[in-house]
Amino acid sequence: MNRRPELAEFLRTRRARLHPDDVGLPPGSRRRTPGLRREEVAVLAGVGVSWYTWLEQGRDIGASPQVLDAIARALRLNPAERRHLHVLTGLPAPTAEPVDRPVEASLQRFIDGWLPRPAYVIDRHWNFLALNRAAEVVFGHGVDSRNCLYSFFTDVRQRVLVPEWSANARQLVGLFRAEAALFPGDPRFAEMADDLSAVSEEFAALWATHDVAAPEPGLKAVHHPAVGDLLFETVTLDVPSRPGDRLMLYNPVPEHAERLDRLILVAADPG
Repeated sequence: MNRRPELAEFLRTRRARLHPDDVGLPPGSRRRTPGLRREEVAVLAGVGVSWYTWLEQGRDIGASPQVLDAIARALRLNPAERRHLHVLTGLPAPTAEPVDRPVEASLQRFIDGWLPRPAYVIDRHWNFLALNRAAEVVFGHGVDSRNCLYSFFTDVRQRVLVPEWSANARQLVGLFRAEAALFPGDPRFAEMADDLSAVSEEFAALWATHDVAAPEPGLKAVHHPAVGDLLFETVTLDVPSRPGDRLMLYNPVPEHAERLDRLILVAADPG
């Protein structure tokens, strides 16, 4: 797709669907076409009329993310439209705002249907949003495990369940720092780092190195006191309806499937 003509049509159609009343402007007179005028959009966005006209004409001019966001607000664009505007101008898609609502019942039913294999949903800050019973039993997460990173460094059970805990700790902190860099306007990452540094000397030392890491091939090892070693193939999926949230699915390697079945069965009926 030639983006510049598409950008011109996109801006024109977004402008045409608005009325002065929608944005708090007087209706005026002698309007020959529906919608806002270009100069009105420019004023609302705080940009020059000529510059906005060139942008809407599809000319090859530059625009900063901040200016595009101002235009998005002036045109009352929804999150999908705001992202589309950035893409059409050749800029990276903006970071979506986190979802502030409970996990949908359909998503909870999906992870419950993944039993006896573990599954859970986390947000961009690694907070647990939903878990199935297998995730609780296998990984030691429960109602008191609000956050994956906090749990790893503050729950003594993790040092038993996670083989090579120290190496995994370094990897997790490197991943967290790399992901925090993707959201420079989100203060929660720094707050979490400060909080964890105050309660975990291991985290504080690793955070101070400024090391970063990339996700490794999808395998996760667990040493469970009840059944011994478990190895899982893992898949991480974005949840399109929940920007920033991820669905984590775990499937045991074939030789460990029977161990997992036995563990979940015992957890369901200890007798």
